[in-house]
Amino acid sequence: MAFDPALGKLHRKRIKINRIAGGICAKRKYAQDLIKRLSDQLSKGWNPWIETQYGKSYNKFDDVCEHYKRYITKLFQDNIYTEETFTAYSSFLRNLCNYNERLKIPITYIYQLDHAYVNDFLDHVYIDRENTAQTRDNYLSWLRQFSTYLVQQQFVKVKPSEGFSMLGKKAHKKKRKMIEKQDLIRLSTYLQEHNKHYLLACYILYYCFIRPKEMSKIKLEHLSIKNRTIYIPEDISKNRTAGVITLPKKVIHLMVDLSIFNNPSESYLFSKDFMPGLEYVNEKRFRDYWSREIRKKLHFPAYYQFYSLKYSGITNLLRDTNIDKLSVRDQARHSSILITDIYTPHDIQKANALIEAHEDVF
Repeated sequence: MAFDPALGKLHRKRIKINRIAGGICAKRKYAQDLIKRLSDQLSKGWNPWIETQYGKSYNKFDDVCEHYKRYITKLFQDNIYTEETFTAYSSFLRNLCNYNERLKIPITYIYQLDHAYVNDFLDHVYIDRENTAQTRDNYLSWLRQFSTYLVQQQFVKVKPSEGFSMLGKKAHKKKRKMIEKQDLIRLSTYLQEHNKHYLLACYILYYCFIRPKEMSKIKLEHLSIKNRTIYIPEDISKNRTAGVITLPKKVIHLMVDLSIFNNPSESYLFSKDFMPGLEYVNEKRFRDYWSREIRKKLHFPAYYQFYSLKYSGITNLLRDTNIDKLSVRDQARHSSILITDIYTPHDIQKANALIEAHEDVF
């Protein structure tokens, strides 16, 4: 007897052994062995009716997760997923597997990954681990993608993530904090004396708006002193679109001062100790140095982050009345002027002159 979800009650499952050859003794021995195997499977959550109705739903949870890991790895190798997406999805999957292992009664088969299980997991992420609403929503986004994969592969019939909603932007609205001008001066003065190569990294982010992950992959061959540009190839660009960025004179002068162009063209612009070199170093070191060195030495508040330099740079460039918004959009490689407008300070937003002069008969 086993619970049949279609009937909503226990249902007898008959297994005939008439086909077993060797007489009554052979059939009895086969039946005894079968009973042991079935008892073991039932104790682990196996359900014969689930297997009959859903086929692949009887696959082991761990096996399906391993299959999914191979799937996203192939997508990454074929450049369908970016390194950032692959890393994030792998982390979400690993945390889901770790969560399951720590349960008193972990699920064994993939059909047990249902709506209630997803609800408990999201509560674990948001409440037990005290993560932000943004993190909880990131997990839900991934679970929706994972659920789509499970349905497409016929491991389940219904997406276990169905019915859950995002907490929304109000719960995790980005708080952009500009670095005040006096603090920018302090930062420049300190780095001029202690670490000019990290100052160059700050300049690249502040004046060129190049993301840290992209910065870590820029090579000297991407720089043109003649054209005063940096070329961002599509394979290192976040949006997979190649772009050309203007190098301000201030940045070029610092590069010349540091003898950047005396290194081999195949060198990374920022390798060990933020100096040019042939070894690739992860972009995390930009943030680590900021937290460990800059914030500590200059007593910067926690909301001053390395990435704040980009926001500050775009905002201050928009304040320059000699530079139009389209130029700022292109330098920042924004897909739309609407994205650039997000950075526009309220104190420089002006009234529409045509509407200001409008007067009707009323």
